[in-house]
Amino acid sequence: MTENYTALYEEHKKLGASFTDFGGWQMPLKYSSELAEHHAVRKAAGIFDLSHMGEVWVTGPDAAAFLDYALVGKISAMAVGKAKYSLICNEDGGIIDDLITYRRPAAADGTDRFLVVPNAGNAKTVAAALAERAAGFDVVVDDVSAETSLIAVQGPKAEELLLRLVPAAQHSLVTELKYYAAVEVPFLVAGAGQDLLLARTGYTGEDGFEIFVANDDAAALWQAIVAIADEGELVPAGLASRDSLRLEAGMPLYGNELSLEGDPFAAGLGPVVALSKEGDFVGKAALAAKKEAGAGTTAGRRLVGLKGLGRRAGRGHYPVLKDGAVVGEVTSGQPSPSLGYPVAMAYVDVALIGPGTALDIDLRGKTEPFEVVALPFYKRPK
Repeated sequence: MTENYTALYEEHKKLGASFTDFGGWQMPLKYSSELAEHHAVRKAAGIFDLSHMGEVWVTGPDAAAFLDYALVGKISAMAVGKAKYSLICNEDGGIIDDLITYRRPAAADGTDRFLVVPNAGNAKTVAAALAERAAGFDVVVDDVSAETSLIAVQGPKAEELLLRLVPAAQHSLVTELKYYAAVEVPFLVAGAGQDLLLARTGYTGEDGFEIFVANDDAAALWQAIVAIADEGELVPAGLASRDSLRLEAGMPLYGNELSLEGDPFAAGLGPVVALSKEGDFVGKAALAAKKEAGAGTTAGRRLVGLKGLGRRAGRGHYPVLKDGAVVGEVTSGQPSPSLGYPVAMAYVDVALIGPGTALDIDLRGKTEPFEVVALPFYKRPK
């Protein structure tokens, strides 16, 4: 697999990161202890390099109508400044990727503008699918992933930290920014104000932000955020802690909970699919048929949360059992650092998805008791 390096690779090396391949990118797995990084995000803040993610601009008079056709959600209904979680599916209803779309203010000529953010390993596939689906629409699909970096600051101290890099007169841009919304904010980096797109989104279950920045300016922004934090307020965090944080928050990971072989209804993402929106969209007929057939409700399997009643954790692909019979499969699982017991997500026969249902996970020949619980496992204090 091709190795790609983000614009922050040298920063990670300086911080002593351990690296791993993720979607063809060399990414920091951890800097010291993944447990310490996990707890820091829950109690203070962590800074993450997400520059392996994709960024695709969709602009033009037909941009909203095009995205309604290309994605399963009703993107045209989104207000300017807001963000929306959605899926891009194939004609068979299989999930190509889950992604976030940001609606930005129109260009000077009134042209609609949207920023689509797919996952790392799927970025090129999604960009190609969007370009192919654009035929017949008056839109421009511009994949800017190669020149864009993405930095996340997540945790209860995230807002307080970022305010130190924003002029006082613009603090309200940050403090009044709602969840799943984005705004251009002037950041004081290297002594100058620079407008950067700031989104109140994240993948940790905590309050937090994601900042889009040009590759050439990424290191300066990263350094500035690290520099303004007092001791104990912020730690660099890698993929290991990001995975444990998102699992506790019940957030799906493509390649684990989501895939071409799965469907949105089995994944519990039925509300994301806007079957009632006007016109056709890619995968609509197949998805309507799956829903009619009871996918994820009366037929097949459904994604659930599993709470361990013992001490041993289930892992991906481990069988889920009921009275010794296989009734499902784990997609993600590990001990929960925040909760103190094992947690897992798994696809389970729909007859067994009720909270409190007793199940077992086959841990390489030994069974361990679990019970079905509602997702997410962890909710941040309000």
